[in-house]
Amino acid sequence: MKRSLYLSFFTLAALASLMLAGCQSPEQKYVKKAVKLMDKHGLFAEGPAWEQTRAAALEARPGTKEEAYEITRTAIKVAGGKHSFIWTEERQQELSAEDMATEPSVTTLDDGILLIVLPHFSGQSAEENQRYAKAVLDALPEADALKGVVIDLRGNTGGNMYPMIAAIHRFLPDDNILRFKTRKFTMHVTKEMVLRNVGLAARPALDCPVALLTDDKTASSGEATLLCFRGLEKARTFGAPTAGYASANAPYPMPDGSQLILTTGCDMARTGEIFCDDPIAPDVTTDQPLEEATKWMRNL
Repeated sequence: MKRSLYLSFFTLAALASLMLAGCQSPEQKYVKKAVKLMDKHGLFAEGPAWEQTRAAALEARPGTKEEAYEITRTAIKVAGGKHSFIWTEERQQELSAEDMATEPSVTTLDDGILLIVLPHFSGQSAEENQRYAKAVLDALPEADALKGVVIDLRGNTGGNMYPMIAAIHRFLPDDNILRFKTRKFTMHVTKEMVLRNVGLAARPALDCPVALLTDDKTASSGEATLLCFRGLEKARTFGAPTAGYASANAPYPMPDGSQLILTTGCDMARTGEIFCDDPIAPDVTTDQPLEEATKWMRNL
């Protein structure tokens, strides 16, 4: 008899739980899914601060989409830090239009020095990514015509790092050019991986000095591209400290068409240095970075 009553109680409790779950609003379900993703992938989703934030988010009862967004934004800043955000469907369309207007440029300066400008870029399709990378690759001269190359990352606020690195892969060695350190493991990034992601074949290496220009808007994938050269003997950086978003983000689709852009790892240079929310200082701090970079190259 007791066993029968226990089973009945258990069945009723389970049914009540299912009914309550079914009564959750779309806004509550949005927050619940977001918190689950943060729990699993967020770089900082552990410890007392996250547990308190997590509980508050799950206990909230948002009645509108904007309220759900606001709760999620508060939680994601704790779970992922300052680099994490919600990418709404409207903002995705705006950024897509902006990115289509930005392309790299290649200019030959005096004395065989090449200037490559790499702007921000968030392309998603293989065609877009290849067009960005090939705008540089197809414009590079023969090796013996190069005194050096200046890679201008000023104003590069980030986006998709793979086309950026693919564009200048000929100036990088064939090793682990970058690493991402997550809560659970370290991911190694190689030239081969970058080119495979973009869908391009490797081209012959170009061995020459490389100067990189940065400012306070060089961020995210712009900083990742910068760090691929950190520790190389023939590379030097000029300008101002970067924005301080040197971390890896991953997009997670949400039911309403938005995406959680969640920080999952810190950038790690080949030197073993780990970067995340702090600016990366240049080797030479100057308000005339192009002039100082070309002067350095001419004196080598």
